[in-house]
Amino acid sequence: MSDTTGPELDRFDSTGIERVLVVVAHPDDAEYGTSAAVAEWVAQGIDVAYLLLTAGEAGMQRAPEEAGPLRAEEQRRACDIVGVERLTILDFPDGTLEVSLDLRRAIAREIRAFLPDAVVCGSGALMVPWGIDHADHRAAGIATIDAVRDADNRWIFPELLRDEDLAPWGTTWLLLTGSDPTHFVEIGETGAERAVASLTAHEAYLADLPWHPAPADAIPEMLSAQGRVSGVPLAVTFAAHRLRDAG
Repeated sequence: MSDTTGPELDRFDSTGIERVLVVVAHPDDAEYGTSAAVAEWVAQGIDVAYLLLTAGEAGMQRAPEEAGPLRAEEQRRACDIVGVERLTILDFPDGTLEVSLDLRRAIAREIRAFLPDAVVCGSGALMVPWGIDHADHRAAGIATIDAVRDADNRWIFPELLRDEDLAPWGTTWLLLTGSDPTHFVEIGETGAERAVASLTAHEAYLADLPWHPAPADAIPEMLSAQGRVSGVPLAVTFAAHRLRDAG
């Protein structure tokens, strides 16, 4: 399946993967390391899509009706930098995201529509390496993990097939962030540069966070830390779960 490179982690083998779906709660969530792996995958010819569950309208020091569209524009620019063409932003409420059947259905819908070989999402854990995780991040992780199974079961949300002609789809890999890692994606210089640029694209959002470190400082530090546990200079790590055989 993969070659052991570091003392603990395996190199993630993307052979046979054609599409990856990244599911996050807010604009900018994918830019904290994951986008570096995305840039590497896109460079390999893999089609990567983003699914944002909220517009992030409650995350700035300005009215939600202004913040939501602005953050969507910045996310589109960030996607362009790493080569993501398909960007879907849902309208679940920012700050009060809940694990619900509606949320699971919406994620399962996108999985059945995009047909990803791998889904990337948060672990849903309360405690993550950087502290207590945001409530929206926890809900997004749990709902996505459940929706991966939902998407593969024709008897869950049968209306997706009946009314929308979206047949069940089984994802091969589930890649969790914010969890004890098992695998890594090695990041090259170009991937790291694009990851920095993708976070920098959230210019107005970051301007509302005066305490936030500069992307040019924060992202290389994150990638270096994950590289150290992987046995390479720069990396993004995941807890990788193989759900089924490919093909």
